[in-house]
Amino acid sequence: MEMRQLRYFVAVARERSFSRAANTLNMAQPPLSRQIQMLEAEMGAELIDRSVRPLRLSPAGRLFLKQAEQILGHAEATKVMMTRTIKSAKRSVVFGFVASTMYGRFPALIRGFRKKASDIEVHLVEMSSLEQINALKEGRIDAGFGTQRFEDTDIRRVLLREEQMIVALPITHPLAGTDAPLPLSRVAEEPQILYPSKPRPSYADQVLTVFHDHGLTPMIAHEARELHIALGLVAAEEGIAVVPASLDRLRMEGICYRPIEEHPTSPIFMNYRQGDTSPPICLMKEVICEMYPDWGYAVPEGLREP
Repeated sequence: MEMRQLRYFVAVARERSFSRAANTLNMAQPPLSRQIQMLEAEMGAELIDRSVRPLRLSPAGRLFLKQAEQILGHAEATKVMMTRTIKSAKRSVVFGFVASTMYGRFPALIRGFRKKASDIEVHLVEMSSLEQINALKEGRIDAGFGTQRFEDTDIRRVLLREEQMIVALPITHPLAGTDAPLPLSRVAEEPQILYPSKPRPSYADQVLTVFHDHGLTPMIAHEARELHIALGLVAAEEGIAVVPASLDRLRMEGICYRPIEEHPTSPIFMNYRQGDTSPPICLMKEVICEMYPDWGYAVPEGLREP
């Protein structure tokens, strides 16, 4: 599969016509058709239904379109980032992060890093904890901030802290009336909204593990792709969600938060390549060690090591 084939396919899907797509791509129609046929042969499925006019995507084609657009979007973002870096006299660093860290201390750490490193161009890329592993190995990011435990001899994983889990409830819910901690057994009786639905393993699996470790089997009402969608479903009274305590700062309309009696936690890790002592990595460690005490957090032991 080639990048140009993805661009050709997206053009045909958007134009719903080989001739219009060929004009858009400034190429002849026959080679465009051949490239799409080669792509379909490689995928082992018909992506475009040619029996109707205008053309339409097959079910496999609709799924493939989403993936193709994401790949092309990532490629374009990478190109822009590299162009900016090459043109700039600054050194650069790329940090990967999971979405939930944006509601916690991660933005403040980045601000602190920028203040200390005005000569370093900082790039932020959202990706799951699992995606961060490959991105580190491939050199696409320099460090990742995630929530998943994993073992890999090529990656140094440092536990920054354990964040409390809390329950997000609709403000109309009967359990929303007091600030008293809720027992997990009571939480498990309510329809649950998990996130993210994929990729897995993820924060959703941490929540399920907490329930299972206490002998509980929750009822899953929805699995949302993203955190803000999960919260929107809570606000719409579709269920409740176990979320990181940092979301308590996010005063979303129609939602309130309650602590959990058993005080379950979710880890936050900083991951980087084993043996990486580059200035940006060392500086980020320094920033964390300086800022954590101000927030009442213990300095992570793993950051004291070389």
